[in-house]
Amino acid sequence: MRLIRLQFRRMNGLILFEGADKVSTKPFAITLDVGTSLANRTGSWRTLRPVYVNRLPPCNAKCPAGEQCQAWLYHAESGDYRAAWEKITEDNPFPACMGRVCYHTCEAACNRGELDESVGINAVERFLGDYALEKGWEFSVPAKSSGRRVLIVGAGPAGLSAAYHLRRLGHSVTVLEGAEQAGGMMRYGIPKYRLPREILDREIARIERMGVKICLNHPVEDLCSEMASGHYDAVF
Repeated sequence: MRLIRLQFRRMNGLILFEGADKVSTKPFAITLDVGTSLANRTGSWRTLRPVYVNRLPPCNAKCPAGEQCQAWLYHAESGDYRAAWEKITEDNPFPACMGRVCYHTCEAACNRGELDESVGINAVERFLGDYALEKGWEFSVPAKSSGRRVLIVGAGPAGLSAAYHLRRLGHSVTVLEGAEQAGGMMRYGIPKYRLPREILDREIARIERMGVKICLNHPVEDLCSEMASGHYDAVF
């Protein structure tokens, strides 16, 4: 075995290797002649491949209501407010309410914030919700009924949202609420100056016009008897 002692020194940005029989003047990171793709494993010699990951836009991913923010913002920017509102309400039936009380984590995640400032997603949602109420836009209902009956206990945000989505699937929905008015924490937990009751009432009424029946002053004490008496197929 032949041992070769190597020394190196720097000259004009190059690393000079001095051995027993030759001196290399190639840059430190390059082992082959310039022009060959084998030097840095590029081109046809590449051993690493890019990994593509399918992820949600950051605003969508951070939305607690699961809204497709990027999609409806596209329609709003294009001036098609009806399409934007319909895209919002695929997931959330209360855009006018949410546009007033949501803590908009979508804006904190907005990529635009790295450049200047985040898109005012919450304000656009409020505008679209109010515009829909002004124009009298209604939710669509399937022409064909599923023949299923669903009981929902409580007319709060969760119960009303469930009623909305179930009705869109063609089910017959009845909501039993123990309080005098529907809305749950949206009515009894949020101050009027943050969420005007007129806005809340109008968005709830729009859900009722889909055919959802809301029974007020009807606390549920025996769920099994309620299910049996109403011949319900499911309960939420």
